[in-house]
Amino acid sequence: MTQPRRLLPIVGAALRGHFGRSASTCRYRCGNACDHPEPNESDNQYFGDLVQAEVSRRGVMRGGAIGAVVLGGLAAASPAVAAPADPDADAARDVPDAAELGKSGAPAALGFKAIPPNRLDSFIVPNGYDHSVIVRWGDEVLPGAPKFDVYQQSAEKQKKQFGYNNDFVAVLPLHGRDRALLVCNHEYANPELMFPGFTSTAALTVEQWKIIQAAVGMAVVEIERVGRTGEWQLVRNGRRPYNRRVTASDTRFTLTGPAAGHEWLKTAADRTGKSVIGTFANCAGGVTPWGTVLSGEENFNGVFVGANGAPEAAKPGLKRYGFDIANRGAANWDTADERFDLTKNPNEANRFGWIVELDPFDPKAAPRKHTALGRLKHEGANVILAKDKRVVAYTGDDERFDYLYKFVSHKKMRDGRSPSARQHNLTLLESGDLYVAKFDGSGRGRWLPLVKDNASRVEGMTVAEVLILTRLAADKLGATKMDRPEDVEPNPKTGKVYCALTNNSRRGVGTDPGVDPVNPRANNKHGHILEITEDNGDNASETFSWKLPIICGDPADPSTYFLGFDKSKVSPISCPDNVAFDAAGNLWIATDGNALEANDGLFAVPLEGPNAGYLKQFLSVPFGAESCGPFISADGKSVFTAVQHPGERDGARVENPASTWPDGDFAKPGIAVTWKLDNGPVGS
Repeated sequence: MTQPRRLLPIVGAALRGHFGRSASTCRYRCGNACDHPEPNESDNQYFGDLVQAEVSRRGVMRGGAIGAVVLGGLAAASPAVAAPADPDADAARDVPDAAELGKSGAPAALGFKAIPPNRLDSFIVPNGYDHSVIVRWGDEVLPGAPKFDVYQQSAEKQKKQFGYNNDFVAVLPLHGRDRALLVCNHEYANPELMFPGFTSTAALTVEQWKIIQAAVGMAVVEIERVGRTGEWQLVRNGRRPYNRRVTASDTRFTLTGPAAGHEWLKTAADRTGKSVIGTFANCAGGVTPWGTVLSGEENFNGVFVGANGAPEAAKPGLKRYGFDIANRGAANWDTADERFDLTKNPNEANRFGWIVELDPFDPKAAPRKHTALGRLKHEGANVILAKDKRVVAYTGDDERFDYLYKFVSHKKMRDGRSPSARQHNLTLLESGDLYVAKFDGSGRGRWLPLVKDNASRVEGMTVAEVLILTRLAADKLGATKMDRPEDVEPNPKTGKVYCALTNNSRRGVGTDPGVDPVNPRANNKHGHILEITEDNGDNASETFSWKLPIICGDPADPSTYFLGFDKSKVSPISCPDNVAFDAAGNLWIATDGNALEANDGLFAVPLEGPNAGYLKQFLSVPFGAESCGPFISADGKSVFTAVQHPGERDGARVENPASTWPDGDFAKPGIAVTWKLDNGPVGS
């Protein structure tokens, strides 16, 4: 039923301090980062006296200063995937055909009718569409996994089951178009929504902490199309050789690149500094052209204790990454594993905060952490090829006043699906040049080299030191402080790069940095979109131009902007987080922490033509949830959305849930797929 659009309030009393997030979200995901001074205490020069004059001159909220937008994604990416290194006969037949991956039926126009903002505990899609849940917390991943029972859970069971709080989603087709591998991140855990009878984290048992460590990380599951529709479901029978769980507790990773083996990465458990157990805080990610999945380790500091007892020489670095060096802390992961106590194992912190690469087509291969891309709170990483076929990866450091980065590989990608070509391509992220962005007030910018040609460009720091303490290195170069750069993705059709700047509650507040042309709003509750055009159309360029095409928020707020489109017609949107393209170049935006007192959701907007900027809400996720992903299938018929932390509200418990999605009993994170009932491309 069509409802009249109601302009939502800009700020609600319940949202002060944390916007649309609950206190639980802030505690478990990022360690209450908003309640603490930002780790970036550098005095990097800003636009200063130019700010107000430049904002006025350029009219940053007007069409003359704001250009077209296309947010990066992998909807129509075509990775050329070769056979696994050691496949069995069945697995070899499942290798995807690159020619199939390139096909797409995505529309050129977005014809769906927008859904209204809402607070319903449901997954809402437009008229003419349907959705189903593919997989949720506790579902079987490894064949023979025990049936999920929230009252009888154990760490060993959880290692075989789908994990908690699914975030990034990638779908890589297998043979034909009716089978695929779904790969996702499991970012963090909500113990109050996982364990019946929960009273406090201090009361959790060692086994429950082990369950949490088994519930985070990553998962790979095989899925199949339902009939000839856009619906997908788990493959529940047969061998499923690719199904896999990656956890924080027992998956061994290999460190690659210039920092591997450095003294700061060595521990008593790993005296080589080249092997790490586990990954966690995995937020967004990307898919490479050679068919692997990248995952960003983001708010990793929150699970450690004992930074106050670390060596004095290590404390500046720990502080810059958000560790509490004044107090011991009470994370409690150390209850189950003492490597998370930095008083005892100070180097363990340096083994997290990397870009992870997972080969879903080789389940026997150890995932890798690539030190060449730098250590920070990676939202994710997305790649595109430069003109000379070097790989360019973009990544954001998701914290208030932190930076935007770019990596350019030394080696060039090889075409083809031969084992030798793929083995070469698997090494592309192991060496390259690392840059951080600096913007000026005239719409221009530079990529400042941190490491180039295997040499440090930061005075007083070696290459390994730059890569392990990347934030401190970027401080020294005077990079531009941003409003929480999250998903950073190149448009595969144009090569332009788009960054979702989610929000920044401290911009222009008190003594914190004020507004500037690239971060134009004080107390930025709703976020905005940044477009970067690399010079000469080459993503390996060291200079670029930039624009602000979308300023999010309530369209009734005069500070918002939607490519100049009539704002009385667009949907309200707040806190852009993850983004994707369909094959026609339409932008899809998932939100996190809606500060307009409505559920988070997925939005779509055309980027060209008479309707450019006509942003409409496509779906909304249940109460208390964050909309993650998204991923649009290569044939354009399916939209995959990760529903993270449904019912995450203060006081909610398994016995007293704030959401009962998806099964009507208690909240379970899961991944849903949406398709058009007439079997046409989504959005049309």
